[in-house]
Amino acid sequence: MNNKNHTFTVALIGGDGAGKGTISEMLLEKCPLPLAYLYMGINIESSNVALPTSRFIEKFKKSRGDEGYRPPTDTTHTSKRKRKNPLWVTLRLVNRIAEEWYRQYLSRKFRRAGKVVLYDRYFTFDFARNPNESDALYRRRPLDDRLHRWLLANTYPEPDVVIFLWAPAEVLFARKAEASLEYLTELMQTFDAKGATHPQFIKVDVRQSKETVFAEVNDHLIRFHESLKTGDSYAPQPKGQV
Repeated sequence: MNNKNHTFTVALIGGDGAGKGTISEMLLEKCPLPLAYLYMGINIESSNVALPTSRFIEKFKKSRGDEGYRPPTDTTHTSKRKRKNPLWVTLRLVNRIAEEWYRQYLSRKFRRAGKVVLYDRYFTFDFARNPNESDALYRRRPLDDRLHRWLLANTYPEPDVVIFLWAPAEVLFARKAEASLEYLTELMQTFDAKGATHPQFIKVDVRQSKETVFAEVNDHLIRFHESLKTGDSYAPQPKGQV
């Protein structure tokens, strides 16, 4: 993509209770850069954009008594799920992949319009493999899940910048006890392991006030944008990084 407007993509990631939504709202309100917001998680009800097929599937599941999205119990959860029609499993996988690439299309459209794209969550991090998950345990995952993860890891674009809104799992669990403590602990490990492979992975301690967290994240975005204009490499020196 011709980046004459010096646009880029930035993902805010973190466990439930990290304040991704709050910091996103503050950035949209106060950041001087021209931001466009995209939800990049699997909860269709929380998404600001979605394919009509995704909305339909969500309504269909609810009509059959499915409560919809629920936080998982752990990142390596492989207990047997109910046997489902192979055609339904295939259609759901195809739609999920289409949904993810639809949001990537919107992201590129925003960038062509001169926007800096702010991702709330990001698929390649949410579906990254936990570093403590053995090959044997991973192979117990359903085939469609493994295929989906492989496609994300090998074909899906990564954000230019990833900001990990970090806090110990115990702190996140105390703030918002929707996901289990075990899941949050494993998620922090997964994000750290995946982030170690990313050239612009920044951790910000969200035990600080939300104003301080916003100021640090905002500063990172502004300085990264400046580095694109000058052609210099960006070496973050955050105050609250852990």
